Parts: sequence; C-alpha cells; structure tokens
Amino acid sequence: MSEIWQDPEIINWTQNLLNSYENRLNRALIERKSDLEEQAKSLFLAPFVVVSHGTENDPIFNYGNQIALDLWEISFLDLLKTPSRKTVKDTISEVERAKMLDTAKKKGYIDNYQGIRISSTGRLFKIENAIVWNITNAQGIYLGQAATFAEWQIFE
Repeated sequence: MSEIWQDPEIINWTQNLLNSYENRLNRALIERKSDLEEQAKSLFLAPFVVVSHGTENDPIFNYGNQIALDLWEISFLDLLKTPSRKTVKDTISEVERAKMLDTAKKKGYIDNYQGIRISSTGRLFKIENAIVWNITNAQGIYLGQAATFAEWQIFE
C-alpha cells in the first residue's frame, strides 16, 4: 500500500493548499519543492497541523496531515467522513467558529484564531494562533477552507 501523500488526488490537493496559502498570506507554508510528491510528503509530515474541508453545506474534512490525525486521534479515512463541526466542543464554539469561517471566506484568511476542539475519543484541546484560509484552484474557483496551527494545549 502506498503512503497517503503518494495519492495523485492528495498531491493535487496539496498544491491547492500551498498555492492558496501563499496567494493569501504572501509567504510559503512550507519550503516548496519541484518534486510534487516530495512536497506532498513534506506537508503531510510537517511538525504542525494542517487540515481542510470542502464546500458542502455541512463541510467535511478532506485533508489532515499526520500531526492533525494524531491530535484528533483519528485515521485518515475516518477523518474524510467527519464533518468539521463535529470536532468543535460546544455550541458557543460552533457559533464562534461559524463567524470565523465566514470572516475568512470574505477576507481570504484570518490569523490568530483560537478555540476548543474535541478528538474522536472525546479528549479536549485548545488550538491557538491558528490561520484559516480559503482554498482555490488555479482558475480561482473556491474549493473550501484550510487551517494550520502549531500551538495547542491538551486538557487531561
């Protein structure tokens, strides 16, 4: 079985994630490589969280790197079936999250986001200084939103 980052769809999605991040924030999320599979591997194994969801009415995760999978205590295939709102701890956080996603959609990105999340096993953690950005393809078509953060606190 091949690794997640070797899947052609993941390689393509990685390009959309990285290009959209650079276009919105005027800096690279990771060091870019000419080998697209190596670039997908670098993002998947990066020492910070990267997750994304699509454009469904109830957006479903379509990507999570290894740190995200570890933090949410979920497999890649199970993540791909999870509505992103299901990882929000409570309705107050869900309302705040909805406002944040709307602001990010209008502005293109937001930074310094924080909130309480819940893993698949019920473990709570707080994310801090997250960046959320809109994902578009090369033609500028909106594909969803992504988030990255390197700071979190797990509640025991």
